[in-house]
Amino acid sequence: MTNPIPDGMTGLIPHLVCDPCDQAIEFYARAFGAEELSRSVHPETGKILHAAMRLGSQVLFMSDDFPEFCADGKPSSPQALGGTPVTVHRYVADCDNALATAQSAGATLVMPAEDMFWGDRYGIVVDPFGHRWSLATHIRDVTEDEMKAAMSDLSMA
Repeated sequence: MTNPIPDGMTGLIPHLVCDPCDQAIEFYARAFGAEELSRSVHPETGKILHAAMRLGSQVLFMSDDFPEFCADGKPSSPQALGGTPVTVHRYVADCDNALATAQSAGATLVMPAEDMFWGDRYGIVVDPFGHRWSLATHIRDVTEDEMKAAMSDLSMA
């Protein structure tokens, strides 16, 4: 009997449209240590129909932008849309190092790492393909009362 959920494919799986996808695959390997699992290429155009990468224990799906296969015929990469409202979040062992590695691979720093009131050291980069990545290291546990007090202090600022 076929497993309805393939091994290693549990949870949410982001599916990013990247233009060009082959360069995004190389970037994610350099910036985040992602490992390519598979790649399906269009036989005529050479564009990537589907790729899968593993980042830590999670999977990321990717493809080139194919407006010709979309119902509205419009491109859907972050560059074509003028940005994205979505942020891909990852917990890492060393937030500062992960941000520096992403930057050295070509990401743009949006928010330097800072110690946040919710207990994480947290920063944000945008990759060369327009996708936002927040990287965090949990540095301390925060009680619900501490969280409420910190949020109250924010509203006073």
